[in-house]
Amino acid sequence: MNITILNPSFGENFVRVARWAAKSRGRVQRHPEYLLIAAQVLLDKGHNVNFIDASARNISPEKTYPLIDAQKPDLLVIHATTPSIYNDIEQAGVIKLRTGCQVVFVGQHVSAEPDNTFTIAKGVIDFIARREYDYTLVDLADGKKPQDILGLSWIKDGQVMHNSERPCVDVNELPFPAWQLIKPEWYPDAGKKYPFLTLLTGRGCNNACTFCRDPELMYGRNLRIRSAMKVVDEMEYDLKLFPQLREIMFETDTFTAEPKHVEDVCREIMRRGLHKKISWSCNVRVNVKLDLLPLMKQAGCRMLMVGFEFGYDEALNAIKKGGVTIEMARQFANLAHKLGFTIHGCFMIGAPGETRETAQKTIDFAKSLPLDTIQITGIAVYPGTVLYNWAKQNGYVLAKDWTDWLTSEGEQKTLLNYPQLSNTEIDELIDKGLKEFYLRPKQMWQMLISIRSVGDLLRKLYGFKAFVDYFYKKLTKK
Repeated sequence: MNITILNPSFGENFVRVARWAAKSRGRVQRHPEYLLIAAQVLLDKGHNVNFIDASARNISPEKTYPLIDAQKPDLLVIHATTPSIYNDIEQAGVIKLRTGCQVVFVGQHVSAEPDNTFTIAKGVIDFIARREYDYTLVDLADGKKPQDILGLSWIKDGQVMHNSERPCVDVNELPFPAWQLIKPEWYPDAGKKYPFLTLLTGRGCNNACTFCRDPELMYGRNLRIRSAMKVVDEMEYDLKLFPQLREIMFETDTFTAEPKHVEDVCREIMRRGLHKKISWSCNVRVNVKLDLLPLMKQAGCRMLMVGFEFGYDEALNAIKKGGVTIEMARQFANLAHKLGFTIHGCFMIGAPGETRETAQKTIDFAKSLPLDTIQITGIAVYPGTVLYNWAKQNGYVLAKDWTDWLTSEGEQKTLLNYPQLSNTEIDELIDKGLKEFYLRPKQMWQMLISIRSVGDLLRKLYGFKAFVDYFYKKLTKK
């Protein structure tokens, strides 16, 4: 079968496959690794697959349509998001009329809201592949009858049919992503060495954070880890495919959850000498086993992306962060800094019970830690998550329609509105926190002296430009 996988455009610099689908404050782009794994699964089954990342490349719908016409797809696969769902349906409808293809939607939003998606699509969408969709797409492409395909939602006689869930896949049986269908240079990020690729060391998560979409909606509450050999095999594969790579980002939320796995990956990297060829970064929880950090550094780990989230224990407990404490976070940050890691801190404002005073605790906590860079967002509420369901039941969600998830400029929009803390106040506190952190003379000097190469300089300039662009647009909007 001839298959086109499309990330449709939705305004300038829309980041479709990130944890928050929006124009990011850092103006980054995320690699579509999950889609490209599915693409390679289809390729390995003998199907012809084309991939268009119109979102990352800012290709307008008008320019996208002729590209797809030339591919003559039998099946169109679209990764849909909450704020872009109407746009995604509209583009799918145009393509369907032009090519006569069938349409299948995938992703977190349609997995959470399949019935609503079919309703607003008005016949445009033929199928929704819920949750983990790799082999659901294979079954469709192989011509299996809809009623026999696990994980599929479809229409029969005007009624939405939901087939039984598909069991989670064995992550060690999955191929490497079809990176040959993209260029790493399409995905800038001021925090990473350029160009870089992402790498998934597993799927699922053993934790129960109330705001997190992927475990709840896509990959389950059970961490499935790939073998250390396969992880490092993929690193070698990436370097052969793209010799210009300067970094690999282990994008798995829970890379450090299993200490033995981390140790095995690090030792295998060193055994093959890859730590001398390329640096790598990873996401980390602050409850990582601290004696792993020296080994990670030795194996070439450069940067730690850390989910500190909040600056006081009550908020961490409210979002079920899993036994993490502020003191634990401080010990972790101090050791990681001492070992020479670059540390990027991820923070949020808007936890259940949040006030201006508690939000300031998070800002002050971020400033007290030895961090190189940070990001602050309003805590996101997406359909299907525990936090969304709780907030909606209590009348704290402002959104009345899926279009309300973004500002008119495509920026992240705070949707939680508490009696004691409004969404406007949350946005003001986010901007206050970013300014207080980055505009300190100490922080500016630290970022200046950390420049070691032309690449470092270019990354810093990109980050500075993104910072200025974000605040300039906020000021000119007023």
